[in-house]
Amino acid sequence: MKVAIDTNILAYAEGLNGAVQQPATLRVIDKLTPENTVIPVQVLGELFNILVRKARWQAEKARTTVEIWRGASRGVDTTAELMRAAVNLACQHRLPIWDAIVLSAAADAKCTALLSEDFQNGFVWQGVTVCNPFAVKPHPLIAALVTP
Repeated sequence: MKVAIDTNILAYAEGLNGAVQQPATLRVIDKLTPENTVIPVQVLGELFNILVRKARWQAEKARTTVEIWRGASRGVDTTAELMRAAVNLACQHRLPIWDAIVLSAAADAKCTALLSEDFQNGFVWQGVTVCNPFAVKPHPLIAALVTP
């Protein structure tokens, strides 16, 4: 299964915005490999911004962290065609454009799931199912991912 990761999941993995979520996040992320993991370029940029502005990390440390995540995944660039799809998605479902870019990138990369808290758990668009790893009732795709 190919999985895309949203910014909030990476922030939790780094111990930000709720150390309570970090163990659950790492349990899921540890099951992924660079071959089956997609991190949109948009997400990497958002992560850098969060690390520097909100967490007050030094820019060099944040850059190193972003590079580590980039190396642990396949990237998806925000192309003109991807942006067009994201704008359509944002209009159709009244989503913030930044979230729509991430979901469009996951669809472009042919992902099965997008790990995120920013959408309704179970929302499906163009074959990508949004899975919130912290939902009270985990989506079956999360269960399949973490079960040995």
